[in-house]
Amino acid sequence: MFLTRRFYITLIATVLIIGLGFAFPILFTIGKIIVYALALLVLVDILLLYHKKGITAARECSDRFSNGDRNKVEIKVESAYPFKVDTTIIDEAPAVFQRRDVEYRLAVGAHSGSEISYHLVPTERGVYGFGKIRVFARTVLGFVERRFTQGEAKDVKVYPSYMMLNHYELLAMSNNLTELGIKRIRRVGNNTEFEQIKEYVKGDEYRTINWKASARRNQLMVNVYQDERSQQVYSVIDKGRVMQQAFEGMTLLDYSINAALVLSYVVVHREDKAGLITFADNFDTYVPPTKNPGQMQRIMEALYAQKTEFGETDFSNLCVNVNKHISKRSLLILYTNFSGMTALQRQLPYLRLLNRRHRLLVVFFEDAEMKEYVQSEKKTTEEYYQHVIAEKFIYEKRLIVSTLRQNGILSLLTTPSNLSVDLINKYLEMKQREIIT
Repeated sequence: MFLTRRFYITLIATVLIIGLGFAFPILFTIGKIIVYALALLVLVDILLLYHKKGITAARECSDRFSNGDRNKVEIKVESAYPFKVDTTIIDEAPAVFQRRDVEYRLAVGAHSGSEISYHLVPTERGVYGFGKIRVFARTVLGFVERRFTQGEAKDVKVYPSYMMLNHYELLAMSNNLTELGIKRIRRVGNNTEFEQIKEYVKGDEYRTINWKASARRNQLMVNVYQDERSQQVYSVIDKGRVMQQAFEGMTLLDYSINAALVLSYVVVHREDKAGLITFADNFDTYVPPTKNPGQMQRIMEALYAQKTEFGETDFSNLCVNVNKHISKRSLLILYTNFSGMTALQRQLPYLRLLNRRHRLLVVFFEDAEMKEYVQSEKKTTEEYYQHVIAEKFIYEKRLIVSTLRQNGILSLLTTPSNLSVDLINKYLEMKQREIIT
């Protein structure tokens, strides 16, 4: 049982009235009446709250959360009281969220129920623990609160962004992927696998005109060919300390994991074979490539517990193990980051070695906040110096792209927020230009 603020305010007012009774005797009599009335009302309030079991509450949420997305949590409250009660509901959300606002006020009618909902956005993968639900109930008198401890402690696993994956899947089914900035790319006439015959539109290649079909229809018709299928595409994720840099609460590793999951879905959807490699100072995880239906679940489970390490990434070890595990020429999409040209020069011999036997695409990140800072107004001499240093870092990122291109290595420089869309566009572009084979 808890006494409410209304009780203490009434009690303080009563004490003041009794105190003034020494100067005005009538107020002393009024004060005593208020004390007796307050005691009676508190007793009635207690009897109303404690004569029944009262309130039950339960939490409903998914057994797994999607990293970086809004995950819904619902709390359902049922009242057995024959009168309306006001409640304050406190949910013990996982401590990692540092939420101090998971407290809601809700009016529940007689013998009825109600519900509330809120959203949590995790920024790290792992196991998050929910505690109990605390419900504080008050009658219309509002002098006493009764606390109910409800619900069960629950552990929720936070997986890579499967909500993003579902979003891409739904858009793909409705042919609305362009809403996310993904380009519609079709390779026409450059493959041996026939798909269909369609009407000629401006921009189609003349070499694909089907003259027999054009004669029958009395209009130009062209052959449409599908992309070559069943190519091996590996997501190779660097887990070294360079991937610990954070952007909007998530590390570069988490952005890479989310993008790798989405790309793997697109790869399988395009009937290529998706595989996975993670590494740091040692070769860590290897998921063989396949396009079987269960591959996405295997990749998600493999990505679930990945964490960055403090050691230096060993690219020489990666080269050795790639040669050991992958015999067929494949597309390797390497998620890493380079702070500058010095960092690239240390790893460039190994990147050239990987690119010699396979097609290598290096994905690394530009600092969006630094770009915004460079574009901001400069006022002091110190800010001019700081802008020059920031521009040097941005220039080195562009220089890395140029150096990789000179060595015949493909690259993608993007911001963490645009990674998934830019990567899918790059993959589709490579399919169109037959760069993967």
